[in-house]
Amino acid sequence: MNNTAIEICTLIIENHECGGRADQTILEVAEENGIFIPTLCRLSGLSNIGACRMCLVEVKGMNKLMPACVTKVQEGMVVTVNNERLAEHRRLALEMLFSERNHICSVCVTNGHCDLQFLAQKLGVNHITMPYIHPLMPVDASHPRFLADHNRCILCTRCVRVCQEVEGAHTWDIMGRGTKARVITDLNRPWGESESCTGCGKCVQVCPTGALSEKGQAAGEMLKRRTFLPYLSMMREVGK
Repeated sequence: MNNTAIEICTLIIENHECGGRADQTILEVAEENGIFIPTLCRLSGLSNIGACRMCLVEVKGMNKLMPACVTKVQEGMVVTVNNERLAEHRRLALEMLFSERNHICSVCVTNGHCDLQFLAQKLGVNHITMPYIHPLMPVDASHPRFLADHNRCILCTRCVRVCQEVEGAHTWDIMGRGTKARVITDLNRPWGESESCTGCGKCVQVCPTGALSEKGQAAGEMLKRRTFLPYLSMMREVGK
């Protein structure tokens, strides 16, 4: 029997007194207490990397903004989730995502079911104030079941992490930097020629946009099923 004591911390998140374990993040404690913090790269059942920077919060006594998904709670911590500074940062981050790739919602298979679209509506981003870059990115339709449209990718790396951490195949990775960065399969081979892909479709289900989708889906039809992730992650830990 494990008799290791678990330290419990009391903290303030958005004027709410909350309690959490010392091994929990600000985001986890906030979710347990019904406090909304926006995020795109984070998904329950996958590791947290703090890539999208949407979940940045203010912590009293800290000069810089802290990513809530990877910052552990501490006793007496005072966290601000919503103010004009944070709202402006999140709007700017969303604008950059929309300007860097091609996100035309009306013709996207995930229209109405898209995490990026949801956050834009939630945070009031109905236009952008910076020029569109729209690099011409490839569309990989070589897989018999799935399609990868890199023009809609936001580089959240959910597909990379689920393939490595849950499926154990590590088919996906990142190539390039800046606006030229994109996810690739098997050292940049076409997806349909991948020797490591199991065809399970977990990468498609965790994708927050229409970048990865099932073939045969019309605009607005692609629903993502993600409830399996926490269970699979838990069972993998039990089996170790």
